[in-house]
Amino acid sequence: MGLCLSQRPDADALLDRDPLALLIGMVLDQQIPLEKAFASPYVLTQRLGHDLDAREIVEYDPQALVALFAAPPALHRFPRSMALRVRQVCQALVEHYDGKVDRLWADVENGRELLERLKALPGFGEQKAKIFLALLGKQRGVTPAGWREAAGGYGEVGSYRSVADIVDADSLARVREFKQAMKAKSTIAK
Repeated sequence: MGLCLSQRPDADALLDRDPLALLIGMVLDQQIPLEKAFASPYVLTQRLGHDLDAREIVEYDPQALVALFAAPPALHRFPRSMALRVRQVCQALVEHYDGKVDRLWADVENGRELLERLKALPGFGEQKAKIFLALLGKQRGVTPAGWREAAGGYGEVGSYRSVADIVDADSLARVREFKQAMKAKSTIAK
């Protein structure tokens, strides 16, 4: 079964076949609906006229990249900062993994090591790294020893906490319910 994060077959097909698109979707997954975040890599490929390439994004004129992100409809609520963040992530991929996203996990010995590599990416704190690790394990077959433990609660079987658990419209609704409950709980705690 293919990915179902953007809820758009064309965009999900790209996420399914291109790990860079999936990683960029994860980068963009903040302060906008997750469907938009994960559809935006597809829109970016349309604007570029071809598939994504980390080296090309790094070499792209930064202001021109911002313009691609800002053109209506903008790829993110904050197109400038997110275009530059995507460029930073691609720069890290070029510097450490020859521009290949799958090299992030190709030779890891365990889930903890993969988590540390993800946390080293610009904009990937503990939570985002754990969510992406869970997504890789649950839906992409990237399952180094101890990956569930390294992903924390996001790695649990049968949970509906994050994008890692979205496989259809029903699971998307369940993840949203979980997030709303957590938000309500944190509001009450304040």
